[in-house]
Amino acid sequence: MEAAGLDPVAIETFAHYYRLLEHGETGMIPEASIDPVGMDALADVEVPDDVAAEAIRRTAVIKLNGGLGTSMGMDRAKSLLCVRRGLSFLDIIARQVLHLRERYDAPLPLLFMNSFRTSEDTMAALARYDDLPVEGLPLEFLQNKEPKLRLDDLTPVSWPADPDLEWCPPGHGDLYTALRGSGLITQLLEAGYRHVFVSNSDNLGAVPDARVAGWFAASGAPFAIEAVRRTPSDRKGGHFARRKSDGRIVLRETAQTLPEDAAALADLDRHRFCSTNNLWFDLEAMQATLDQREGILGLPLIRNVKTVDPGDSSSPEVVQIETAMGAAIEVFEGATLIEVGRDRFVPVKTTNDLLVLRSDVYDLGADFVLDQAAPVIPFIDLDGKHYKLVGEFDKRFPEGAPSLKEATSLVVKGDYTFGKGVAVQGDVELSSTSAQRLEPGAVLTGQADA
Repeated sequence: MEAAGLDPVAIETFAHYYRLLEHGETGMIPEASIDPVGMDALADVEVPDDVAAEAIRRTAVIKLNGGLGTSMGMDRAKSLLCVRRGLSFLDIIARQVLHLRERYDAPLPLLFMNSFRTSEDTMAALARYDDLPVEGLPLEFLQNKEPKLRLDDLTPVSWPADPDLEWCPPGHGDLYTALRGSGLITQLLEAGYRHVFVSNSDNLGAVPDARVAGWFAASGAPFAIEAVRRTPSDRKGGHFARRKSDGRIVLRETAQTLPEDAAALADLDRHRFCSTNNLWFDLEAMQATLDQREGILGLPLIRNVKTVDPGDSSSPEVVQIETAMGAAIEVFEGATLIEVGRDRFVPVKTTNDLLVLRSDVYDLGADFVLDQAAPVIPFIDLDGKHYKLVGEFDKRFPEGAPSLKEATSLVVKGDYTFGKGVAVQGDVELSSTSAQRLEPGAVLTGQADA
């Protein structure tokens, strides 16, 4: 890591987690050690307009933008994907922020945490927005990287076929390490900012909302996360809980759940809330805590076992040491949660999600905020053989997404190409063993076999 020119704070942080790994730490959070957690809902909270406006004026926005979209067959920043009207995630994020600056007469700086592989493309795409950078602050900072470790002896793996694959990102918990190492926490404080709003660049619902900023400022909490009610699609994901030993809120990820606790993880009545990965923190509290801990926040370890080449299951098994940024909630005394609507959680992890986002389920307003135009968000399950990769997905929707605002589900088994103006209504399943083309204007209302 020193030879690669990485920041000393990042190296010491990696060393901390390596020592934990060496001593057998797994990062597991047993079900017996936690209780369910409740919280207030934003819909029930009163936030005066003047409090909201003042809070947003003292807020900086960070977007996590290190992802390449490799699971969808991409080799560049996922945020460059076209979403609506020829606009990418990055275009919409930039325009959301520029609109809010004008509305609230707020500086609202926008910073992207890029990886070494997303930086160049991202900055080139943002160059068209001359007024986006805020004087005295950068538009980006870089996340760190760390070596993948052989599972058998915890030594850094060697992979001459592609040396880049010997490295991995440390998970989005690296946010705090990167902010400290880059000096950005100090810069933001000296420039008069007090709060930071962080979210993923693939979640266009994560607008830096003044009302949420006002709630956070008035709460006096050092750290907060926006939570949503879990749905059946969240059964395999992480959730919030309260640790019995000290009463702190914890975020338990799937990788931190014991096999025997899988049923409890999936119990939506017991663990009702999951993270949007939209979080807020007080800059002074963050700086003081990092100083006190000599730069190492001490987030729970996530021990992720993979193969060195994700595309080659026969390549050596490796451990990737990761941390989750939301896990910082257990570090801060007085940290809190707020329940928000599902409209603030619209992540795009698969082409199923991308189809919904590109469809008429959402309108894109003049403020560039997504407005749900359909009574329900339809369940989409496209055949992975034909739709998983963006290039193949685009070929099958050459005239754009079908109308989905009257759909409740669309399941596609087989190879279908959709003509212009196809509409899906209710529950629709398409199944075919041969390639099919749906005619322009076709209305799909029930099961169709070919």
